[in-house]
Amino acid sequence: MSTPALDAYTRAAGRAASQVIAAYSTSFGAATRLLGARHRRHVRNVYALVRVADEIVDGVCQEAGLAPAEQEEALGRLVDETHRAVDTGFSSDLVVHAFANTAREAGIGRDLIDPFFASMRSDLRGEAGPVRLDERAHDAYVHGSAEVVGLMCLAVFVRGQAPAPETRARLERGAARLGAAFQDVNFLRDLADDTGRLGRSYLGTAPRLTDADRDRIVLRIRGQLAEADAVVGLLPADARAAVRSAAGLFAALTDAVARVPVDELYRRRVRVPDARKAAIVARALARTWREAA
Repeated sequence: MSTPALDAYTRAAGRAASQVIAAYSTSFGAATRLLGARHRRHVRNVYALVRVADEIVDGVCQEAGLAPAEQEEALGRLVDETHRAVDTGFSSDLVVHAFANTAREAGIGRDLIDPFFASMRSDLRGEAGPVRLDERAHDAYVHGSAEVVGLMCLAVFVRGQAPAPETRARLERGAARLGAAFQDVNFLRDLADDTGRLGRSYLGTAPRLTDADRDRIVLRIRGQLAEADAVVGLLPADARAAVRSAAGLFAALTDAVARVPVDELYRRRVRVPDARKAAIVARALARTWREAA
């Protein structure tokens, strides 16, 4: 039930979620501005909760002095509060409240929420020593940490619509593939931090990747990006430019990673120059405008 007081609180929660995104990723904040106005707040709400969970498991709690068991408790409280907020429509935690408002409006349920938190929890279980994921564990982790986030965004984009079952299936596969591609690119970009600071290897059980390993992963990423690109045209028109821009940026990151020796990836994080980012956005906008003409 909506009331003026609840609406005001929900708007405040949305602004809080936007501040979280702005504090951690200027590129993501800029990309969401390419979305239609009806999507922006909801996508930011999703990513704000994801960001908070990421920070819990990626060292903030540890740096605050929490023991491993206390870190588990902190994540558990976030999980419980998210479930309660989605069920009731309210949370005293503004980021959780913002996410819950989006989840209820877009039909995001525990089938997507719980796999995400399961992947986050697996990161905490790795605090006792180095974690190296084999292929099966990698796929399970990526499903929870990235594919379901893509599916949450898709739920936002198509809320209030009823795509044909075949169309919905294609969109869901594309959203999942795009999320997986984004995650693997970030794994390659973050080799230095993941292995050095966090003691994690998401891309295999060997102590270090080789250039051949990198090439195999890059080939998989490019295939996933191609699958996603093939269905962007099925999205609502006011979501396409943003999705294409994000995909284009990660394709450029993939190209950059492919050119850098793996030993160097273990020392530094590659990036795409701002001028290249601007060109990618311009191409995405032009392609989307041509479709609408």
